[in-house]
Amino acid sequence: MAKPLNVLVLVGSLRKDSHTRRIARALIALAPPSLACRIAEIGDLPLYTEDLDADPPAAWTRFREEIRAADAVLITTPEYNRSVPGALKNAIDVGSRPDYPSPWDGLPAAVVSVSPYKLGGFGANHHIRQSLVFLNMPVMQQPEAYIGDAAAMFDGQGETPTAEARGFLEHVIRSFAAWAAKTRRTPSPAS
Repeated sequence: MAKPLNVLVLVGSLRKDSHTRRIARALIALAPPSLACRIAEIGDLPLYTEDLDADPPAAWTRFREEIRAADAVLITTPEYNRSVPGALKNAIDVGSRPDYPSPWDGLPAAVVSVSPYKLGGFGANHHIRQSLVFLNMPVMQQPEAYIGDAAAMFDGQGETPTAEARGFLEHVIRSFAAWAAKTRRTPSPAS
């Protein structure tokens, strides 16, 4: 069997018991053996400013190294004010430096937006996609994953997906595995 793809999972919500983090954990648990998924924490990343580029904070360096080691990126995010949560946008910006090639360059990605409301984080999902397209990241188109009424996706304890939710999440993560394998970047000769 081929070595599993190293998938960096970004969770746009910093709240430890968020629906978004629960969805991320469920996707990781349902991932096929072809994916090795792990969450990269983004809450410790200082806000991006070019003033720190010459001597980047240790958290920036760690995060950029995690991106460079990844074969694909899975993003789960809530929607804040019809857009991207600040911490997630900051992580995308921190990871995009230094310019050319950006550590994100060529990494296959998928976006799963999560909301307690009916729209399922549609605005955040599409705003993130705009940034990923600019960063030259092939983003999975189908299935689209806008998860509304997120609390209803889990049992009474809030950890185990219902049978219907499990089927949908399995479809998403298996589709992502196929997408990442098909579109993964080829290692540079220096790697």
